[in-house]
Amino acid sequence: MEQINPAQYELVYNFFSFTIAAMGSATAFLWLNRSQVASYYRPALTISGLVTFIALYHYLRIFESWEAAYTVVDGAVQATGKKFNDAYRYVDWLLTVPLLLIELILVMRLSRSETVSKSVRLGTLAALMILLGYPGEISDQDNVRWLWWALSMIPFLWILVELFGGLSSSLAAQPESVRGLVNRARWLTVLSWSFYPVVFVLPMLGLEGAAADTAIQIGYSIADVVAKAVFGIVIYMIAVRKTEAEGGA
Repeated sequence: MEQINPAQYELVYNFFSFTIAAMGSATAFLWLNRSQVASYYRPALTISGLVTFIALYHYLRIFESWEAAYTVVDGAVQATGKKFNDAYRYVDWLLTVPLLLIELILVMRLSRSETVSKSVRLGTLAALMILLGYPGEISDQDNVRWLWWALSMIPFLWILVELFGGLSSSLAAQPESVRGLVNRARWLTVLSWSFYPVVFVLPMLGLEGAAADTAIQIGYSIADVVAKAVFGIVIYMIAVRKTEAEGGA
């Protein structure tokens, strides 16, 4: 990490704090409201809450690492010599990104065989996308970063094809009252996930030093809140509406 100024330090600090609060609140909401939906949809809410809980844990570790890497003395930010560990993000994504797709599949209530096949295929693609992105993230050479960025985009684009191709027929089979929400959930996944590769390439587009580090931390935090906490609430709304449409208790 480059030497940062007080404004940049506080901005990242506050975004981490906000993200921790968002993930914690979403986890409590999703788990405490499982009883509001039919039993079939409760696993989707359990997984959704697990996603935000895993993110909560890792953001606490990221926040802890951020505080350990810098200290504020007389209004100036000084590096302590301890490395800021940003690898927590990739550990988090490796666990949560496949689960995000699985919770969407579960709440759609497909046939057992279709649920298993799509969960395995999309979960594997999501994990592969994260694994391919990590070598580029830790490299400081633009050509290396572009290479791994391009490789990680292959499973990303495959996931998009699955979401808007493979699930289209399943969307038509959903109750009319939830089709719009399911479609929004697909778009929310695509738009929030598209933010990650954009943030990834910021250093390759001329943004350097502390400004790049600050933008990356804030960008990833915003994307995580939308992709996990906000997406989880959408999953809950779909489950509630489907419960009502199907006459469930």
